[in-house]
Amino acid sequence: MTSMKSGVSLSRVFGFLLIALFVTGCSTAEKVRRGDVPLEEFSAEQIFGRAEYEMSKRRYEEGARYFGEVERLYPYSSWAKRALIMQAFAHHNDKDYENSRSAAQRYIDFYPTDEDAAYAQYLLALSYYDQIDDVGRDQGLTFQALQSLREVIERFPDSEYARSSVLKFDLAFDHLAAKEMEIGRYYLKRDRFAASINRFRVVVEDFQTTTHTPEALHRLVEAYLSLGLSKEAQTAGAILGHNFAGSEFYEDSYKLLTGQGLEPKLFKGNWLAKVYRQTVKGEWL
Repeated sequence: MTSMKSGVSLSRVFGFLLIALFVTGCSTAEKVRRGDVPLEEFSAEQIFGRAEYEMSKRRYEEGARYFGEVERLYPYSSWAKRALIMQAFAHHNDKDYENSRSAAQRYIDFYPTDEDAAYAQYLLALSYYDQIDDVGRDQGLTFQALQSLREVIERFPDSEYARSSVLKFDLAFDHLAAKEMEIGRYYLKRDRFAASINRFRVVVEDFQTTTHTPEALHRLVEAYLSLGLSKEAQTAGAILGHNFAGSEFYEDSYKLLTGQGLEPKLFKGNWLAKVYRQTVKGEWL
């Protein structure tokens, strides 16, 4: 009887030990999950893996935080370099453009000749470019995007990011012209013809390669006719007709001119004559 009781007691004790071990294990796992275990106890590779896990779950802010911890805890490791470029990527996905730009710039400063330096420069440019979709935004972002994209094109011409940067550069350049057109149209509708001409002139002189040049020339025809400056209007019409004869803007300008007994024609002695010589005759001064 005594031996049976002892056997039962030992079984119970063993069972309690198993339960205790299981609870302890679960508790430790829960602490790790909650982040209660100090990150200093983990290797750079483990923290990097946790960051990648957060990224896979689209928790970009958390991913960036863990990548930052790799850089902080293991600053001289190869993992730190990888974590830094991933920080820039994670912040960008989180639309935290300032911190993305900061991480990308640090990567460029620390590893200027590394194979990922081109991507870091590209991310830096994107941190500006992705904020300029709205034409009403501060144009300072567009200028900064252009400068950063130019860096990618000039410093890393053979990289896979150069072609994309060229396309984005053209779009950003077009964006600046669009802003000038927006302001010019605003002035034109309010009969502030001189102010509108100044804006359209910028597009024609400085943004000739953009999609906004035909409309800018047409608006110049409108503004100059409104001021009674027929020679300037005719010259603008002549440039428009030579370069964009098939556009709706030329048709409208032609109707405006012929409606007043005029025709598209070059007249010397104004700034448009210089543009005519450059764009029509190819005489770059």
